[in-house]
Amino acid sequence: MTNQTPVTLGLKKSFGFGDRLGLAGPGHLAALKTSDFAGIMAQQSIREMNRTDRTPEQVMRAAQETIAAAEYALPWGADADHLKCEADVQWTAEAGFCFFTIDPSEHVVNEADDMDEAALTAGVEKLVANSVFDDASWEKPYLEGQWDIGSRVLKFDRESLYRAAVKYARAVEHCGAMSGFIAKHNANKLYEIEVSVDETDAPTSHLEHLFFALELRRRGVTVVSLAPRFIGQFEKGIDYKGDIPAFEAALEDHVAIAKAMGPYKISIHSGSDKFSIYPSIGRICGDLLHVKTAGTSYLEALRVVCRQSPALFKEIIAYSADRFPEDKASYHISVTDDWVAGLGAIDADEVKYLDEDFGRQLLHVTFGSVLTKGKAASGRSFKEGILEVLENNADLHAELLEKHLGKHLSLLNAG
Repeated sequence: MTNQTPVTLGLKKSFGFGDRLGLAGPGHLAALKTSDFAGIMAQQSIREMNRTDRTPEQVMRAAQETIAAAEYALPWGADADHLKCEADVQWTAEAGFCFFTIDPSEHVVNEADDMDEAALTAGVEKLVANSVFDDASWEKPYLEGQWDIGSRVLKFDRESLYRAAVKYARAVEHCGAMSGFIAKHNANKLYEIEVSVDETDAPTSHLEHLFFALELRRRGVTVVSLAPRFIGQFEKGIDYKGDIPAFEAALEDHVAIAKAMGPYKISIHSGSDKFSIYPSIGRICGDLLHVKTAGTSYLEALRVVCRQSPALFKEIIAYSADRFPEDKASYHISVTDDWVAGLGAIDADEVKYLDEDFGRQLLHVTFGSVLTKGKAASGRSFKEGILEVLENNADLHAELLEKHLGKHLSLLNAG
């Protein structure tokens, strides 16, 4: 029997398929065919919805229509990603989402990494005065406790505790409030919560992860997954940059904390195209794994455009080059303004723009402008042109997505 209602997936390993155009579902389902991952078939952040002029209802409807057409009977999920306020929760809950990703990044104090002892002490005193902590005795269980995470024992000293508290206590407080909103707007419905702390200036240390998990527990917030910021670079649309053995060692401890404090899954954000570390991620995380992808499916849609309508593709590239200096502002990427300014003659080179880091990041970060503002020389919007090409080449679109996302899933199982 076809299951057109998303459900909570619990601790089953899962894979999120972002779909910015609403036509990627058949390819996503095809990629899942030989995989033991559960699929998050409706997934979009509020930020992406705003940038693509889509609504939660549209995202959900596209996923449900795909499920119905394929007569898909397995459980699937729906992730309302990067939620920051109650209005976000209400909007997505009413559309039927059941997986809610809290984004507390605006409440993280990144400056705590470099504060001296006096500033940290003053910061903690302010947290107590403002009732973020109940009273001055809050630190006692932290300083007297120790936590066995398998390979080693974690212990706080005063400096590491205060640094974690100043950096993350407000963020955890926000997660507590958001958890209450999620419960309020999902009365009598099953739901699950992820917390994302990956958008910070520095990688999440193991003591910071432990602090965050302990504070979530103290506030009664149960999570199905948590996304740390990992060492190395998880840039959009390209492979991992960094020391792989060091990443593996750090991930092992993050997973051990997740087992001890939950268990909950480790969530890999900006998880697309990290082919060099997928086997390690799959091996180390096992079933305690969630992976989020989004922009990589948009790039496969543009690959269809490149092959079937090269003139349109060239116009999109030229427009993206003009938009790049502004649109890149909210992303951490390697491609620079100087590189884009030096493009030279633009042609429909599939390898250059869709297989190499330079082109992938150029097209990745400008998606919002392309899909909502950009127009071809004919006056027709780029979005209309892209959708027409995809609808006329649905089999090719599904084939490319199956190949590309299937590679992701097979490598995650290769460890």
